[in-house]
Amino acid sequence: MRNFRCSRTLFSSLSLSVLALFGCSASGQDIHTSPSEFANTEVQYQPGFSTYVTAFWNMLTSDVADLTPAAPIPLMPMTSQQLAHEDKDVIYRLGHSTVLMKLGKQWILTDPMFSQHASPVQWMGPERFHPAPIAIKDLPEIDMVLISHNHFDHLDEDSIVRLAPKVKQFLVPAQIGKILTDWGVAENKIQALNWWNTTQVGETQLIFTPSQHYSGRGMTDQNETLWGGWVILAPTHRIYFSGDSGYFHGFKQIGDQYGPFDVALLEDGQYNHSWPAIHLFPDEVVQATLDLKSKVVLPVHNSTFKLANHSWNEPLEQVYQISQQRGVTMVAPEFGQRYEIGQPLPVRRWWAQ
Repeated sequence: MRNFRCSRTLFSSLSLSVLALFGCSASGQDIHTSPSEFANTEVQYQPGFSTYVTAFWNMLTSDVADLTPAAPIPLMPMTSQQLAHEDKDVIYRLGHSTVLMKLGKQWILTDPMFSQHASPVQWMGPERFHPAPIAIKDLPEIDMVLISHNHFDHLDEDSIVRLAPKVKQFLVPAQIGKILTDWGVAENKIQALNWWNTTQVGETQLIFTPSQHYSGRGMTDQNETLWGGWVILAPTHRIYFSGDSGYFHGFKQIGDQYGPFDVALLEDGQYNHSWPAIHLFPDEVVQATLDLKSKVVLPVHNSTFKLANHSWNEPLEQVYQISQQRGVTMVAPEFGQRYEIGQPLPVRRWWAQ
């Protein structure tokens, strides 16, 4: 009986891992768009039942070493006092795709995920490798939260609900506003944008740009909300946040139109040859950095959750090696480590265990 319970728990946990990455779908065909659906500009994609089964089986039978860290991940705790005295343009990586940055006098937070599980339930599913370096209650007042899409590892209900009282504006893709209002976020705090829409928050201009991905939190809402990345044009620095995306020509278009960028926050992790169109492989991270004309790449979407069948530290190590070969500057701060934009941050390979 005990072995049965363990097997059932493992099955449920792996299923939720796949759900966090893909949502659910009953069709493996290309998207046939309707007035209620969004579509990519290049590769139309919707994960089907076979994708779900393949991903589940690969994770269940994986012989990949180090899917999870063997030792605690290095982490630098942050304090509210530290942030209160911050007077530079800085970036702090908090976990997965959650990044806190200060540009000028504004605090900006991307895809806040502070929960223990990236899952529709909080008692099971992909579990964090490390705690967040700061609690929500200790964060400063946030001028804007940027959401890239509605997958569970990027749009987390508990994190949004707890953050809402200290957030001035939530900037979200089209059709995601209703999700937030259903969670209790005031409608006047939400701006929903389509691709290439521009908005202004204080001194900062923001443009919601295409990415090559998809959306869905269940079987009935596939691609009914939009997905994308964010161009952040502050008076002092230009930042690009990719959200989730496969490699596509849009990176060059964004770079030509809004670059050069000071930092590109690019997803790097949870890739697999079974779904090559929707996540960046390490060599594509470096190429996208060049396309964007970014001075620096800071890889995100890795080292917090196990959502794909690769070693947990492979994404950072491979981008590190390829970036050196191709003359691209990579920074990889530890979680909670202060990175001052425009200043050198030697790579310490903290992920090498």
